[in-house]
Parts: sequence; C-alpha cells; structure tokens
Amino acid sequence: MMYDQTRARQSADHTRGRTERRTPGPEPLLPPDEQDKVVQRLRHALNTFADAPLEALEEAESAYDEATAQLVNALAERRRLLRADWQDQDRETQSEQLRHALRQYREITQRLLHI
Repeated sequence: MMYDQTRARQSADHTRGRTERRTPGPEPLLPPDEQDKVVQRLRHALNTFADAPLEALEEAESAYDEATAQLVNALAERRRLLRADWQDQDRETQSEQLRHALRQYREITQRLLHI
C-alpha cells in the first residue's frame, strides 16, 4: 500500500464524495475550545518539565482536575437535558422519546466506559 500524500494533506472535515460519506460521530462531551485549553495546559506542562519538573507536574494535575470537573458538569447538563426531553410526555409520543433517550444513555455510558 502506497502513502497517499494528497489524502494526508486533506483536513479531517474534508468533504467526501457520495460513496465515502461517514456517519456523524457522537457529539463531543466538551466544547472544542475547552478541550483546546486543557490540551494547551498539558503541552505547557510537558514543555516546562525539564526546567521546572515540580511546577510542570502541578500544572498537569491542575489541567486534569479542570478536565474532570468540566466533564462532570457537561455530563450532568446532558443528563438534565435528556431527562427533560422524555419526562412528562404524553403516552402517544412517550414510546419514541423513551427509545431515543435509551439510545442516548447507552451511547454516553459506553463512551464513558471506554475512556
């Protein structure tokens, strides 16, 4: 198999042809800007480790704490919104709402188990 330089230069969100379309993935648990902030802090910790290992470790620990707190908050908000979608629905629409909610709970739980 040869290395495809053209494909390697394409961005991840490159528009695909009809036969190559991907199904959309799950929504990220954290917004991209929040993810970027945590990643930037981890990079800073890695880059400063040689000169200040203790400070670098403290920075990495702080980034970890921030990421876990944001995840807990994001998961709680997602649960609140999901519950609001199916709770207090009339019986005719309830079955489909419950089915959708069950799929969402399953998807989120599976993602958490694979972290």
